[in-house]
Amino acid sequence: MQKLKYILPIMFASLFALVSCSEDFLDRPPVDSIVDAGFYKTDDQVLAATALLYSKVWFDYNDKASYNLGDFRAGTAFSAWNDRGNVLFNTTGSTPENGFAWRAFYNVVGQSNLAIANIERYAGDEVSPEIKKMGIAEARFMRALAYRFLVMNWGDVPIIENNLEILSDTSLTRNTSESVWKFITSEMRAAAQDLPETPVREGRVTKWSAEGMLSRFYLTRAGLGASPNGRDQVMLDSAKYYADRVITQSGHALMANYEDLFKYPYDNNEESLFSLQWVYAQNAWGAQNSTPAYLAYSSDIANGDGWGGDKGGTWWMLSQYEGFDVDENGVMTGRTIDQRLKATFMLPGFHYPEITQSINGGEQELVYPFVDNGGNYIAIKKYITGKAKDVGGNAAQQNYGHDTYMQRLAELYLIYAEATLGNQESTTDAKALEYFNAVHTRAGLPPVEDPLTMDIIFKERLCEFAMEGMAWYDMVSMHYYNPNKVYDILNSQDRGIFFIVPDQFPDPTSWEATKTEWFTERTINANSGNFLLPIPAAELSQAPNLSKPSVDYYQQ
Repeated sequence: MQKLKYILPIMFASLFALVSCSEDFLDRPPVDSIVDAGFYKTDDQVLAATALLYSKVWFDYNDKASYNLGDFRAGTAFSAWNDRGNVLFNTTGSTPENGFAWRAFYNVVGQSNLAIANIERYAGDEVSPEIKKMGIAEARFMRALAYRFLVMNWGDVPIIENNLEILSDTSLTRNTSESVWKFITSEMRAAAQDLPETPVREGRVTKWSAEGMLSRFYLTRAGLGASPNGRDQVMLDSAKYYADRVITQSGHALMANYEDLFKYPYDNNEESLFSLQWVYAQNAWGAQNSTPAYLAYSSDIANGDGWGGDKGGTWWMLSQYEGFDVDENGVMTGRTIDQRLKATFMLPGFHYPEITQSINGGEQELVYPFVDNGGNYIAIKKYITGKAKDVGGNAAQQNYGHDTYMQRLAELYLIYAEATLGNQESTTDAKALEYFNAVHTRAGLPPVEDPLTMDIIFKERLCEFAMEGMAWYDMVSMHYYNPNKVYDILNSQDRGIFFIVPDQFPDPTSWEATKTEWFTERTINANSGNFLLPIPAAELSQAPNLSKPSVDYYQQ
């Protein structure tokens, strides 16, 4: 079978117009030769069409919005000079990443709608029933996932199932969050029923990808349907059910070494349930992974980019890792106990033999430098794979080929533990502890034997998924049923610059961190008025009905 990612460059060359959806999400999706009745005549043609849903349509989200929303707003990482609106929780209707994300998600919706309509209308007799069913299921999977991002960032949003019918109907109104969640759960259940258990081609979603997402959906919906007695137990039980099915029946497994999850080549490994499928390709803008260009701390480890010198982990995030503690004088000291830290952030002296570093007079294996200037960052490591020579020549400026995780099996282990905990203050359930510790001990930590609490599970998720665009959505999930706790977490964070010093360089064994006075803006004020993102101003100007009261999708 051809790999999915090697088909994409050819498809992008011929179908670029198709996926270049208008910036106005209400517009009719562009029509190109792909919709001609002569195209969907074989299994390969149908698969080629749906392959576009795995990358290009997500590009504007992945490019910068993924970490601006998923990590900067959540407080796991920050930028000292750029993206300050998101770092300081002042995202507005004009903030670029707000608009990019909104349009990207509705582009996914629009192109998924178009794929469904085209397959149903044009699939010829030579297209096998299995591939036709799978192609439609892939589109429903993508559409549901895009709506999950939309409803969790903006709350009430319009549900659009057929862009061809609404054309430029600016009277479209928003639908209630409850009805959006009902819709996307139904969509993902349908996808789970029709997707195959094993991928038709590498990187394609499967039944287990959909059931993993269902577990995630149900856990979040349990909070949305919370009552004075706590989260919805039926939803919690459903989350637990699907998590266990994926863990025990999918054939997926946790990678033995956490660092290997982000070392080239890691694409489509045994832990990945769904990843965006990027390719290193010339003349196919949007098919590639551009994010590393903005996260790598220097061109010394990149390919003509490396513009992330002002980005790094926050003081608050560093304090979440085992081994790092703040004393009564406000000084943080620590040593590396949790192996996930080194795979996620670079502390001065950390050594990465898989990445080449330019130095005066030549090159060496990367040793993250210590700069004694009063403001040394802990740089971002996750998704940084190095120079072209480090990845088989498959990298150039803003052009990387490694994939972006959208769900890993580790999440299902932690979902099971949280769903088992449910509305209890703690749990000693043996299976919940077993699943939790499968993730926890992989990081080099001793097993947890005390009862599991929500605080323990939440912290574990932070350390496991930092810089994967996950933390913000964990905050939103908790906000559904305990908003005040989320505000307390966010408002207690320190998001300012700090100075971190190794005990020796190279080969440090411990570090000491102190806060600097470079910026006075260190905290935020999260509240009910600014928690959700405002609808982008450009969208409101074109569709003023978006500011009107929402309606239930199933009763309009």
